[in-house]
Amino acid sequence: MARPALSREEVLDTAAALVRAHGPDGLTMRGLAAALGTAVTSIYWHVGNRESLLDALAARTVADLGAIRPHGKDPAERIRSVAHTLRRALRERPHLVMVHERGLTERMFLPAQRALAREAHAAGLRGERAAELVRAVAFQVVGFVLVERNRERAPVQSPAEEELWDAGTADADPPLARALAAPVETERLFAASVRALVEGLLAGAPPPVTGDIEDKPDTGDGSVRRGPYSQ
Repeated sequence: MARPALSREEVLDTAAALVRAHGPDGLTMRGLAAALGTAVTSIYWHVGNRESLLDALAARTVADLGAIRPHGKDPAERIRSVAHTLRRALRERPHLVMVHERGLTERMFLPAQRALAREAHAAGLRGERAAELVRAVAFQVVGFVLVERNRERAPVQSPAEEELWDAGTADADPPLARALAAPVETERLFAASVRALVEGLLAGAPPPVTGDIEDKPDTGDGSVRRGPYSQ
């Protein structure tokens, strides 16, 4: 039976699966052709050479992240929802180093940063304080994910945490020693750290101004329809 006609999307889907499994360096045109059951020349016809393929994969990854839609009853809850959404997106895409190498990192994070900026305005923050919130939350998410992945990929530790912590190393605090010797609950830890960060950043924020950009839709050209009180 003849193989069905190959499509560009099929090539990109298979290439993305290979990158997730083996990293960008593990993606070769011959390996991709073998996975697709076709000739290398057919892949060139659909996506060009390997560099063009990587560019297309990076661009598609950025597009896949799409718009970040906060949810919650107040700005603090919506900001935390953006952080959780971004963490999940990064966890699901361990090959994002490819996006960074193609120079698209800032563009990839823009939807999340814009969502954070709108919620910062909704919480009454402006200017430098709003920018501080946007960057602090983004750094917290990215840094947390990097630590998670490092722990997951690290070799078995000897001595392990449960061997290092006792009443002595915990300053005579046995419950602390037991807690630090237990496996890390990353979901709970992330939620606690983001909540503390957001509460600190929003502390003392002035009341929000009405007529702001909180509910203004995107124009589709990378800008936002701004209200009369926007900076």
